[in-house]
Amino acid sequence: ITGVENNPRHAAQALELGLADAILPLPDAVRSADLVIIATPVDAARQLLHTILENIPSSAAAMDMGSTKSGICNEFGQHPKRGQFVASHPMAGTEYSGPAAAQADLFENKKAIICEPQCSHSSALERATAMYAALGADIVLYPSAQAHDRHAAYISHISHVSSFMLGLTVLEVEKDEQQILQLAGTGFASTVRLAKSSPDTWTPIFLQNAPMLSQALQAYIDNLVRFQKHLAAADSRRLRQMIAQANGIARIIE
Repeated sequence: ITGVENNPRHAAQALELGLADAILPLPDAVRSADLVIIATPVDAARQLLHTILENIPSSAAAMDMGSTKSGICNEFGQHPKRGQFVASHPMAGTEYSGPAAAQADLFENKKAIICEPQCSHSSALERATAMYAALGADIVLYPSAQAHDRHAAYISHISHVSSFMLGLTVLEVEKDEQQILQLAGTGFASTVRLAKSSPDTWTPIFLQNAPMLSQALQAYIDNLVRFQKHLAAADSRRLRQMIAQANGIARIIE
């Protein structure tokens, strides 16, 4: 396993933890690779893929781990080496970053999405799916990058927005009420956990998926406004009705 890392401290950590056997410049690493995995913020991934496809051996494959797929699929849709690229998104992660946050079992029993599989060579797909299978992930094929981004906006991206904004709201209140965080229980901790995620990772995701995320946010805001209206009116029946309807998520999530 060869790593590519611009941060010297992270490079040293990766070697010390055994996450990589060597750290090389990107072109050198790519030229000797069988499979290139791009695990960077989504804006950087699109920039790096140009260099990767310029240097990749004809027998090798490249894949990204990005949470948005339309941008990278559109940009490289007509690239002469598009067949060597696999557009993927593992539905797994934590709020932590850096080599010290690595988890060997992170992908176990998680979904690994591959978009536009028809655009990738069979040999590239085999490399990518073998990697995910070795890590215990369940592979899901998506025919459309746009469909992926629409669904990701609702099940992933909006969760992060909600967590960031809840964290921001509580921190603003905490300026005046120093004891508020002493009351924080497990419900608050689990809801706001994602607010510890890296802004360098999530700002590009939000921007690249802005149209889909905006639609999801508007639907979310509409429901919040309805809830606030019923709360102000002390309408227990409608409040209970909204909560009961939300309980239906149990059909999807245990």
